[in-house]
Amino acid sequence: MAEAERIIGTPDNPDAEGTDEGGSTAADAAVNAGRGKRKVLVLLSVAVVAYLLDLVTKMIVVAKLEHQPPIDIIGDWLQFRAIRNAGAAFGFGEAFTVIFTIIATGVIVVIVRLARKLYSLPWAIALGLLLGGALGNLTDRLFRAPGVFEGAVVDFIAPKHFAVFNLADSAIVCGGILIVILSFKGLDPDGTVHKD
Repeated sequence: MAEAERIIGTPDNPDAEGTDEGGSTAADAAVNAGRGKRKVLVLLSVAVVAYLLDLVTKMIVVAKLEHQPPIDIIGDWLQFRAIRNAGAAFGFGEAFTVIFTIIATGVIVVIVRLARKLYSLPWAIALGLLLGGALGNLTDRLFRAPGVFEGAVVDFIAPKHFAVFNLADSAIVCGGILIVILSFKGLDPDGTVHKD
């Protein structure tokens, strides 16, 4: 059975938490609270950057590229092509727009709840990417046609032989991959590492 073990701070990992056999003190609690706030700040910063990049690129695409021929970026291997996607990431499940809106809202709520126990920088980055991406696509679903909770997401990155996607989709996928890697390494959001 895996045993949870607190990472002890080292020169290579100065943000890692340490515990002693005597338990934590009020000073330890204050230090940990400060570390937790810094990680939440990283999460929010990553989310804001991902969200704003997604929002700005979609505004440019709607203003300049919609109803226009695709723009070749790397021959026909990569194009910018504006489409409206009522489904999930990469165009899947177009009949379930309302469900995807509810799922995105649930993901945001879970991330906000996890942030209270966040002491890991990699987890802060991963959750920030997920939060920014979820907010980006949720904004489309709430404010774009055909209506609230049914809005079509603006997609525009079109690799050859692949679905068209946007920066929010990319942030979600990158955050998800990072979470899988962290989980395989046994690192939890609270900074503990599980060792066999």
